[in-house]
Amino acid sequence: MESRDCEADVAPGPPACDCVATWWDMVLRNLQSFPHSCSTLRGKIAALYNSFMSKPLKEHIFPPLMDMLIYFNFYKAPFLVDLKKPESKIPHTVNFYIRVEPRVMLGIWHTVPSCRGEDAKGKNRCWYEAALHDGNPIIVYLHGSAEHRAAPHRLKLVKVLSDGGFHVLSVDYRGFGDSTGKPTEEGLTADAICVYEWTKARCGATPVCLWGHSLGTGVATNAAKVLEEKGSPVDAIVLEAPFTNIWVASINYPLLKIYQKLPGCLRVLMDALRKDKIVFPSDENVKFLSSPLLILHGEDDRTVPLECGKKLYEIAHDAYRHKERVKMVIFPPGFHHNFLYESPILLRTVRDFLSEQWA
Repeated sequence: MESRDCEADVAPGPPACDCVATWWDMVLRNLQSFPHSCSTLRGKIAALYNSFMSKPLKEHIFPPLMDMLIYFNFYKAPFLVDLKKPESKIPHTVNFYIRVEPRVMLGIWHTVPSCRGEDAKGKNRCWYEAALHDGNPIIVYLHGSAEHRAAPHRLKLVKVLSDGGFHVLSVDYRGFGDSTGKPTEEGLTADAICVYEWTKARCGATPVCLWGHSLGTGVATNAAKVLEEKGSPVDAIVLEAPFTNIWVASINYPLLKIYQKLPGCLRVLMDALRKDKIVFPSDENVKFLSSPLLILHGEDDRTVPLECGKKLYEIAHDAYRHKERVKMVIFPPGFHHNFLYESPILLRTVRDFLSEQWA
């Protein structure tokens, strides 16, 4: 059989980056020959072209990149975990979902206090929801970036709190775990507010605490400020390894330190954060709060340095009218960023502070 050159059968790919504009012009010229019925398609492509060419390349690249690095929600470890079946990972826990917006459904694990573990066996979601009335304090846990509510260090903290007599609602924000939607600062804040208000509507007089870790501390103070402005101050706030604002946190973030030596990189990153409207201004939020505030920070935290927690405490202490409502506890080396739950004094510290504030 006679062979033939098949190059003509292969559609040419897009040209090199430096020819993008030329390639788009060629596409638009070719579309002119399409039937009139394709005018809508031509218009959409032309609008896309104009939108792309009206911005510098960095505006197309860096905002999505910063969005990815801040939330890291695409990293859904641990993998192969059925989030609908929490009992395989932690006892006396039920999975349920809350709708925040038409297209946003949050996955949540409710772990009851260990003292109610036997009662919880075989019970459904309705029993767990009713259990919020039992007088044991409730913690809405707002985790940090990456992974989801089944991450090992998060489960170990939940177990410590459950053993200490707390209900814990472990929330996966939009875009995390099996929660739907895309993460944004406004969206994560709305998620926290929704879960807090949902809980308050079902717990009677039982107090509810917002507990944020790392990124979750920014979510917690955002939500607390909104609730304060609505005339419903949060019953208490615990901030574990907090930063002052996302800009300071980004400068110290290990993944981003690599780029700091590149000329002009910090300015580009700052512009990207501004473009994405990512701020998480805890240093400003705490100036408007009245809720009891407990700050926990490890001395050897290399992800969010201790100085950030100290600075936030100073700002809050200066701003609060009732100084006794603000407290900071610094943990000795050995617990880093994620392992304060291993400290033998963590539970006592939290219980003593909340008991004093809620007395």
